[in-house]
Amino acid sequence: MNILVAIDLSSASQKILAEAKTLALALHAKACLLHVIEGEPDLINSSDQGQQEFPQEHKDLQKEVDGLRQSGIETKGLLSQGTVVDVILQKSKQLEIDIIIVGTHGHGGVHHMIFGSVSEGVLRNTSCPVFVIPTLDRK
Repeated sequence: MNILVAIDLSSASQKILAEAKTLALALHAKACLLHVIEGEPDLINSSDQGQQEFPQEHKDLQKEVDGLRQSGIETKGLLSQGTVVDVILQKSKQLEIDIIIVGTHGHGGVHHMIFGSVSEGVLRNTSCPVFVIPTLDRK
């Protein structure tokens, strides 16, 4: 089983990673952590070119990959550039992903109308199951 975990490397990513860890361990799945840098689609990976062009993102992604590996989960990291939804969908097909995990920040309607929603874009355009993690603390 292969799980794609889309993270933005913000503090919200910790909730997503905690759920991904639980799911990967329960399913004995491999995990691929994907961080997408918005911009012209100039595909890079988490080693060579990504390390040179986006050193902080590469370092932060590698830290999260190492954390899951220490839990016994076979994990790799991918750093890509492009439109977030498009890259998630493309990578999920290329890597033969069984489950996609994304987070939702729970922004309001106006924000959603202007910027859209990554989780909604993924849900509407894939046949793969999508696990959406709410990352906003609601009280």
